[in-house]
Amino acid sequence: MKNRVEELRKANGITQTQLAKDLCVSRQTIFSLETGRYDPSITLAHKVAKFFNTTIEEVFIFEEE
Repeated sequence: MKNRVEELRKANGITQTQLAKDLCVSRQTIFSLETGRYDPSITLAHKVAKFFNTTIEEVFIFEEE
């Protein structure tokens, strides 16, 4: 699954550390999301979308294989 977390974070001038703190996750989790090594739970996906005031579908792009 692809995502726009890094793009949205940078557009808002937020560091990985700041985003991690606001979402109550580790900085490593943010890094793993941004690099595509980690697919978030629906709860975390919702928190990320809500943080950026958008929808889950606008942040996370599901591609069927």
